[in-house]
Formats: sequence, structure tokens, C-alpha cells
Amino acid sequence: MKITYNLKNINTTIENAKLALLDTAEAIKTDLIQSQTMPFDTGVMQNDSTFVDDKKVIKGIAKIVVDTLYARKVYFDPEITIHKDKNSNAKQYWFEDYISGEKKTLPIKYFQQMVKRRMK
Repeated sequence: MKITYNLKNINTTIENAKLALLDTAEAIKTDLIQSQTMPFDTGVMQNDSTFVDDKKVIKGIAKIVVDTLYARKVYFDPEITIHKDKNSNAKQYWFEDYISGEKKTLPIKYFQQMVKRRMK
């Protein structure tokens, strides 16, 4: 018995999965901003310095990066006071909802939707 693979279809599926992964990361980033959970003072951290890093998408990795000098301090320092006057749901561990909290299934749900959309 001989098995032949349709490499064109396999490659198309892999490419669509990579694009769906990036779409998912962008959707999570959008949800994060719209849910107003990131601490917000001038908006630099949320609006200018939060982006999707696609450098390792070929390995199935997409990261949401907050690239400011103070983001790590705001996230991890328990002595930081989080103000809620500009983002009403602001909190220190703004990614935790997606890791282990109420939104932990959202990335999988988004990915499934994005794959379906791309495979049509």
C-alpha cells in the first residue's frame, strides 16, 4: 500500500493555522484593552507599547508583549497602587484572567473561530 500526501493542502493548513494564531493573539489583545484591566495613566503602556510578537509563529508561538521599562514593575510589585479612574477594571495582574481566571478558555475559543474562518 502506498500513501501519498497532498503537500499543498498540508502547507495551506499550516499557514492558515499560523495566521489564525496571530488573529487570536490580536483578538486577546483587543479584549484586554476593551475590558480596561490594564493600569492606565497616559496610555503609553496600553496603547503604544502592547503588541503581538510574531517572531516565533513558525513554531506555533505568538506573544502579547508589553514593552515598557515599567510594565514589569507595575505587574509584579505589590507596593504599586493601581488607580481605576481611567480604566475602571484596572488591576495589577491584568493577564491572569486569560491564564487561570474567568477568561482562560477565551484563547482556545478565539483560535477555533479563527481557524474556521480561515479554512473556508
